Amino acid sequence: MKGGNMGNMMKQMQKMQKKMMAAQEELQEMTFEASAGGGMVTVVANGKKEVTDVQIKEEVVDPDDVEMLQDLILAATNDVMKQVDDKTNETMGQFTKGMNLPGGMF
Repeated sequence: MKGGNMGNMMKQMQKMQKKMMAAQEELQEMTFEASAGGGMVTVVANGKKEVTDVQIKEEVVDPDDVEMLQDLILAATNDVMKQVDDKTNETMGQFTKGMNLPGGMF
């Protein structure tokens, strides 16, 4: 490989790295929302996988059936985390298409 080609490749890699960092920052600022039980429980998270809000409708709070409420919270939380993962893979995967990275890095 000639020196000019290597320098050009390094510039392209730096450009791609800047785009990746910008995409990652944009992802972290996004908000994701999932609900369970027909909207009885809603969980909101950001792109950093931090839960930022949990809303529980009063009518789902039954002291005799706490287990159902726990299940709804788990379902909504798992769903919102899957949304974050899917969007992250979709967004960051565009940078790794065609590269044979070990272990499926994205």
